[in-house]
Amino acid sequence: MSDTPVDADEVRHVAELARVDLDEDEVEEFAARFADILGYFDALDEVPEVDREDELVNVMRPDEVRDGLTQEEALSNAAETEDGFFKGPRVS
Repeated sequence: MSDTPVDADEVRHVAELARVDLDEDEVEEFAARFADILGYFDALDEVPEVDREDELVNVMRPDEVRDGLTQEEALSNAAETEDGFFKGPRVS
């Protein structure tokens, strides 16, 4: 468990920040749970470090600027167009 136990005042403070109403039984229960959670973090500190691999490199292709479709080409397969735009069904 953690070197600093979680006391009831800290639980009440966190509950107040979270706008959670706790009765005294719940305060004691959460104090024990918080102490357990802090113990898990202490256990993580004891995990040994491992050698890291080299940094990741970008394996994607580089961006290339290419010409796109003209407005006429983009609209050529549209079911309906109006004033140079795609026209869809009414929603209302």
